[in-house]
Amino acid sequence: ALGFGSQALVRDVVAGVFFLLDDAFRLGEYIEVENLRGRVENISIRSMQLRHHRGPLQTVPFGEIKSIVNHSRDWVIVKLEFRVPFETDVNKIKKLIKKLSVDLLEDPLIGDSFIEPLKSQGVRRMEEFNMVIGLKYTSKPGEQFTIRKTVYQSVLAMFKENGIQMASRNVKVDVPPDATPEQKSEAVAAAAQQASEQLNASKS
Repeated sequence: ALGFGSQALVRDVVAGVFFLLDDAFRLGEYIEVENLRGRVENISIRSMQLRHHRGPLQTVPFGEIKSIVNHSRDWVIVKLEFRVPFETDVNKIKKLIKKLSVDLLEDPLIGDSFIEPLKSQGVRRMEEFNMVIGLKYTSKPGEQFTIRKTVYQSVLAMFKENGIQMASRNVKVDVPPDATPEQKSEAVAAAAQQASEQLNASKS
């Protein structure tokens, strides 16, 4: 009879053979295994090694793997969100994003990395103090992070250039012009209390 160590070795080797036959991952690909993720740096007869983006090298025996998520195949869809005040002109943002999309496709550094161009998804949802505008694009695997950085920088610059403000957590308090100092203080305190309760509720 096989000892426990031998049984584990056989299990790892057999599982590894099936993963390789299924072409579940290759060297250099970015994958997710259980609660671990990283780039496949080495494949042996019984395990593989994942290099986390922060540096640690993680060894994963094939026999302990139940499922694999491969982030390096075919295409990647990325969704981004921006929060803007309620009074923001959504149609203006849509037109600006359309222009930005054309510019990004013509960018010699990242243009060829797009599979589907950047698109506005309009208002995704309404929150207590702002609207959430959604953007989406499809890119080649591994290129999504460079594109995302460029999109964030471009959108922020575009908003600033066109007078579009990002939502802030400032609380606006409207009080009557003839309100006394005491009434103003009470109104500010009440608004601050309400904002605090709403913020705590959103975290729970």
